[in-house]
Amino acid sequence: MHWLLALAFFVLLWTGFLMSVPVLEGDVTRPVAKAWHIDAAIALAVGVVLLTLVQGRVFARTISQLERFDRDDWRWLAEIPRRFWSVAPAAPPQGRFNAGQKLNTALVSGLMVVSYITGFLMWLGERNTAYRFAGTFGVHDDVMWCLMVLVAGHMYMALVNRSTRASMAGMIRGSVDRTWALRHHKKWVADLDRAAAAQRAAAPDDEAVASRSPRAS
Repeated sequence: MHWLLALAFFVLLWTGFLMSVPVLEGDVTRPVAKAWHIDAAIALAVGVVLLTLVQGRVFARTISQLERFDRDDWRWLAEIPRRFWSVAPAAPPQGRFNAGQKLNTALVSGLMVVSYITGFLMWLGERNTAYRFAGTFGVHDDVMWCLMVLVAGHMYMALVNRSTRASMAGMIRGSVDRTWALRHHKKWVADLDRAAAAQRAAAPDDEAVASRSPRAS
């Protein structure tokens, strides 16, 4: 889902610039750029639906982790200025996603919904003047500028910032270093350890049942 969103976003951004920046308008004709823009938007929407159908339980668990803010999350957000400008105590313990990632996800999701609504109205407006509203283009452009700022900050934290760029391994290999995770996502590691301990505790019972089964005998 993350890579689909990233690829679609940059295609949408590039084709949007091709249609709106005079210096770039000669590189690709406007009809072609518009077709690519719409195709990227459709591909993202269809991809999200398909992935949700295939991995619904995983996404449901991830969404529940992203939308739940506890006291440590609010403290994490409140202490951002102090951590940024001075040597501050360690950040409050975080779960699988820290408060910044949760807030970024909420903002990006909301802005993407607005961009789809305004983009759809622009598409309808070309076919029916009843759907042409004066502020649609402006809102669509403003949303994209806001998304650019959020994506730029997201990429800085993932690729440049030394303390957080280790998280990129999680997006590529599917795992992160345990020591790093303990420092940045302590509550998540604790949850994983508890789950592993419960699984190990249940294993002897499972083996006993298996040994009494006809197949085992």
